[in-house]
Amino acid sequence: MAQQEGVYFVPSKSQWPIVAAVVMFVTVLGAAHWLNAPPGEAGFGKTMLSIGFVGILLMFFGWFRSVIRESLAGNYNNQVDRSFRMGMMWFIFSEVMFFAAFFGALFYARMFAVPWLGGEGHGVLTHQFLWSDYAASWGAGGGGGPERIGGSFETVAPWGLPLLNTLILLSSSVTVTIAHHALKAGHRGKILLFLGLTVLLGATFLWFQAHEYIEAYKELNLTLQSGVYGSTFFMLTGFHGMHVTLGTIMLAIIWLRVAKGHFTKEHHFAFEAVAWYWHFVDVVWLGLFMFVYIL
Repeated sequence: MAQQEGVYFVPSKSQWPIVAAVVMFVTVLGAAHWLNAPPGEAGFGKTMLSIGFVGILLMFFGWFRSVIRESLAGNYNNQVDRSFRMGMMWFIFSEVMFFAAFFGALFYARMFAVPWLGGEGHGVLTHQFLWSDYAASWGAGGGGGPERIGGSFETVAPWGLPLLNTLILLSSSVTVTIAHHALKAGHRGKILLFLGLTVLLGATFLWFQAHEYIEAYKELNLTLQSGVYGSTFFMLTGFHGMHVTLGTIMLAIIWLRVAKGHFTKEHHFAFEAVAWYWHFVDVVWLGLFMFVYIL
């Protein structure tokens, strides 16, 4: 039975926020230790990172289960639905600012830091702190620093896997939109088909990105130690990949909920929220493809 209008549902106390904080801390601690540990001493970091990932998955399972049970119990009315929508909008806005900071770092490094180090202005920084043959260019030919320190590297060609992944994500936006329209029309079979295709496309994207990372490390010598180019490349694409992973998991959960008949034509905000998130992830990738791979 749906909750009466004018009565706002207040959930009971939950342990999931503090559990989320703990497992995310463990995950970040493990990742930081693994990336910064000397060769042969990354075991602790890998262990903590694995524990954190498992903890995050269990946290999602438990928290989602609690929210789903509340929804199926009829505790959410239109007022609660509006609050969920506003919360999701603010969450996506925070994600926009998250990636804006990283794109801003990329812009600053390329448009200001590199030219300054190359001698624009009085050239003081170049002659005082760097070497005489420093090249103020972006990418594999930039600086000469990585070649001196960690070896020369090559950049990832944009018209190979990055272009394929772009087409994959754009296709996934189409399939999730078709699934949404099918949900509003009450065609469960069509929903399951196109939502399942969206999950498959998301997993395929992640597979190709993992292959790209392996190729970058083993064949191109493009690593996190490849100067500011390597740092910004893996920072931006890595965080985006993390968001695609979370989005794919959420889409898979929504697919299971559709299969169990949890949604109706009128009440399906969980589906809409994940669809919003997925479109946001797709838009971010277009920015990455343009400013990281092509330009």
